[in-house]
Amino acid sequence: MPRISDAKVLIISADGFEESELKTPLEELRRAGATVQIASPGGKPVKAWAEKNWGDTLDADLAIEAVDPARYDALVIPGGQINPDILRRDEKAVALVRRFVDDGKVVAAICHGPWLLVEADALRGRTATSFGSIKTDVKNAGANWVDQEVVTDEGIVTSRSPQDLDAFVGKIIEEIGEGRHDRRRAA
Repeated sequence: MPRISDAKVLIISADGFEESELKTPLEELRRAGATVQIASPGGKPVKAWAEKNWGDTLDADLAIEAVDPARYDALVIPGGQINPDILRRDEKAVALVRRFVDDGKVVAAICHGPWLLVEADALRGRTATSFGSIKTDVKNAGANWVDQEVVTDEGIVTSRSPQDLDAFVGKIIEEIGEGRHDRRRAA
């Protein structure tokens, strides 16, 4: 079981991520001692969406296509409407999510982030939550959708919105501490 201070966490994002849903996990996981990197399409800087306007731009550490999942203990997918919609159409991003799921790594998605889990067929037969507007998408992907601040099913962590960030990050830390999850394939 890795300690959070020894953990390596990857956050994947494109432009249009909900600013707090990337920055809070990034800052809190680093504060807890984890090494956290950001991967984006092409390794390009990514621009946040902050409430009703564009927000900060963050540099990526590497390109999604250059990620070696074996080097990480967990994957975090921030939401916002734009970011996960871009990533779910990116075959390399979807394949990366599938690899983390298949390898039993912690995979955490918040708000609209579960769209990537839907595209990677990682939710079938599992319990999950999301932002309410994509509830039907999550259910149609075969998940049991519940309205809770954070839900964990075999190391797959989902949350609804920025209001749930404390519980979301806390659960990521807890799941990393549990180590690899021998999970069944989505039913």
